[in-house]
Amino acid sequence: MQGLLIAGRYRLADSIGSGGMGRVWRAHDEVLHRAVAIKELTAALYVSDSDQAVLLARTRSEARAAARINHSAVVTIHDVLEHDGRPWIVMELVEGNSLADEVKESGRVEAREAARIGLWVLRALRAAHSAGVLHRDVKPGNVLIGQDGRVLLTDFGIAQIEGDTTITRTGEVVGSVDYLAPERVRGHDPGPSSDLWALGATLYTAVEGRSPFRRTSPISTMQAVVEEEAAEPQHAGPLGSVITALLRKDPAHRPSAEQAEQMLAEAAEGRRPSAAQAFVPTQNLGPDAESRTGYGSGSGSGTGTGPQYTSGTGFPYGGETATPTPSHASATPTVIGPPAAP
Repeated sequence: MQGLLIAGRYRLADSIGSGGMGRVWRAHDEVLHRAVAIKELTAALYVSDSDQAVLLARTRSEARAAARINHSAVVTIHDVLEHDGRPWIVMELVEGNSLADEVKESGRVEAREAARIGLWVLRALRAAHSAGVLHRDVKPGNVLIGQDGRVLLTDFGIAQIEGDTTITRTGEVVGSVDYLAPERVRGHDPGPSSDLWALGATLYTAVEGRSPFRRTSPISTMQAVVEEEAAEPQHAGPLGSVITALLRKDPAHRPSAEQAEQMLAEAAEGRRPSAAQAFVPTQNLGPDAESRTGYGSGSGSGTGTGPQYTSGTGFPYGGETATPTPSHASATPTVIGPPAAP
């Protein structure tokens, strides 16, 4: 393939990346005399004619989605073409590594740098959401870090454009399973907050060096996404509470993009975002937890901002059952004072 001329214009140089759907080549545009990246959809080699039509539709969807987003943190799409019966995407060449490569090489990313990376990815997502585009596959492999420090979000190949009919077949799971938001695993339609959840999982991987929910199989991974809480990050520093806020199971309890951007900006400066704590679920920490969390006060429903775990209800979205706590007979707590005089 090296040296192959595509569409009479783009000459392939060397392969710079590959994935389940395709391979990315460094190439030279012989018309404009510039270096570009070309994504070859290798999946087209192994699918039926009918599936090739779906793949071509996805490729065009990617180009159309990216073209609607005008932001410096989104990889620019130059052209979409067909060669050898397959779709190819010509895009901006980013000299550098993906976040996945950085984690693989270094073990993990320093917390403030991870917050800076997350801030730029969030800005790219806000621009996409404003254009009516959901990314739906935010993960470390799709976050590019240039040699000049630029951060760019790429691969809108399974993006969903608001107002378009979906090209995804019924029952098909789209995206990397350990970065799928819980509501998507449950089969619900994704929204902007689903991309924010994936960003939280991506930042967790960056600072800890491992995916928070990846298990031994896709099924057990999806079960963990829906039912289990991520282990508390040990190297996140001020970014920890932001990650926890983004990884809330219920999309209604996650911060908005504007709130998340403010939190990430503070974490990138090394400050602990005070607003993030409001999104962190309060834990039942022992016999005296009521006095510290507000659980069980009054009528027993709890006054804390986090999930209210009461006897027999279990944890939200599955998981193990909460430890039963005694219910209160009345709203007025019993006060134990000094013994009465004889």
